[in-house]
Amino acid sequence: MTKRPSLGYDYPMIKSTQDTSTTFGFQKVADEERQDRVNEVFATVAERYDLMNDLMSGGLHRLWKGDMIAWLAPPRGERPFSLLDVAGGTGDIAMRYAKASRDGARATICDISPEMLSVGRKRVEKAGLSNRIDLVEGNAEVLPFEDRSFDAYTIAFGIRNVTHIDKALEEAYRVLKVGGRFMCLEFSEVQVPVLDRLYDFHSFEVIPRLGKLTAGASDPYTYLVESIRKFPDQDTFADMISAAGFERVSYRNLTGGIAAIHSGWKI
Repeated sequence: MTKRPSLGYDYPMIKSTQDTSTTFGFQKVADEERQDRVNEVFATVAERYDLMNDLMSGGLHRLWKGDMIAWLAPPRGERPFSLLDVAGGTGDIAMRYAKASRDGARATICDISPEMLSVGRKRVEKAGLSNRIDLVEGNAEVLPFEDRSFDAYTIAFGIRNVTHIDKALEEAYRVLKVGGRFMCLEFSEVQVPVLDRLYDFHSFEVIPRLGKLTAGASDPYTYLVESIRKFPDQDTFADMISAAGFERVSYRNLTGGIAAIHSGWKI
């Protein structure tokens, strides 16, 4: 697979066993500090989260989420099917899943941000889906659920904000039933020449300015752009999913690799 030239960004978040620091965008911070800073970002952007994704994807995130649900293909049979959507505070994935599933299917949204959950709760109630979607505050690295509780686990544009991605993947594996499916939608490494340069310009020059104009703050958007560049590329992340125990791991690039959907099964 063609790799784009390195632009000086260190994609994989790899640390030595003696290093207790991690990345927050392009900054290096202590492990224990990172989650608080990420929480602050999402507390700031919660009310404008959809706008944020529109700015960062040019509105394509709506199509990508539809692609994710289509690939998940929620069964419409009689057996109840349960979904856990992690870092899904505003409810976008859970509501799409509920609308694509039979009436008995249920979804649980788990998010560490109370501000994001507040927005999601309002949206779920407005959509008339409160009887099918639960919202729970929780950390992706230490999920508040029993082993083998869910048929599917989804996370969209959230795993790059987790401090220890390996722990989040292990938790995903733990809470899935045997035969359960893991799916992750995330910004990724652009695979198309020229498009990568255009996207870098849009990311670093346009998005922070638009964030300042539309949301009154550029810093959260700067972090979010930088966090994309620090995230592992498609093949490296696929290897991490396999290392967590998942099998039949695969991914699909979207829009030239601007985003990718990863899939894995608990066999």
